[in-house]
Amino acid sequence: MAKVPVSFEWLSGCSGCELSVVDMHEKLLSILDAVEIVRLPILADVKGYPKAALGIVTGGLRTEHDVECAHEMRKSCDAILAFGVCSVYGGPQGSGYAHTLEELETAAYKKNPTTTTDFVPSQGVPKLLEGVRPLDSEIKVDLYLPGCPPHPYYVFEALTAVVGGREPEFGPQNVCYRCDRRMEHTQTDKLRRLHEGPIDQQRCFLSQGILCMGSATLDRCLAACPTHGAPCTGCSGPSESVVLEPNRDIRTEIAMRMSKMTKIPREAIIKEIEKRSKTYYAYAMASPVFRQKPTFLLRKWISSEGAAS
Repeated sequence: MAKVPVSFEWLSGCSGCELSVVDMHEKLLSILDAVEIVRLPILADVKGYPKAALGIVTGGLRTEHDVECAHEMRKSCDAILAFGVCSVYGGPQGSGYAHTLEELETAAYKKNPTTTTDFVPSQGVPKLLEGVRPLDSEIKVDLYLPGCPPHPYYVFEALTAVVGGREPEFGPQNVCYRCDRRMEHTQTDKLRRLHEGPIDQQRCFLSQGILCMGSATLDRCLAACPTHGAPCTGCSGPSESVVLEPNRDIRTEIAMRMSKMTKIPREAIIKEIEKRSKTYYAYAMASPVFRQKPTFLLRKWISSEGAAS
């Protein structure tokens, strides 16, 4: 049987998604038996865009060059897979939404304490867009696999499904679905950080007054962080309920659950999430799933926090 040609493109991202493909270990061998990788920038300096049945795009749209590459992939590939949270939602660099492009360039070049640059480069470098954008803001996307990076389990499922001509079996569950910590009512009456121990490794973080985004985050990680001692920060993007309901967001979802399991007031939880919103909204901040919500007031939250401090 002829192998399925697969083409990769690496936009503005960190290459972690490409490494997650390698993390399939021996399962990668069965994938390579069925596909032919015709383009993979992280391994080979390929300038053109060969014809492929599947195009896998990692990274978000941050520069005009990214936009050009995205269109080339769309023209050369029968189907496009947005791979990783940067491609699906814009990724952590989407937190730049809290600032203007001029502020970001000034901080990076003119007022960077580690350099002596007093100008913003404009020759020989691609022009930055006004903000980070997800892939489907520019081209049609056929399949989505968020995650930072996606867990190898889901990578394998996605690739075998495409090669086999079937729908991937991903599921709409949130991270809590895979987490084995116990959700219990406690007398906890204040919020705390992970380092402010002791931590009960069998009990839900929310029950202990520690913010965990698992109940508002889509599972594309098999709950790797909470099951290994770290609260979820939402790297796979928002859960289905947050995406589909215009007035539901991370603050209200987490605050509702945490306030019912502890003695911590709902308002105090919401305020803490707003205070650290660059962390908890970062992975999908560039996407319309947050930007177009009437409840998403990030710039106001940051301004209020700055005034208070």
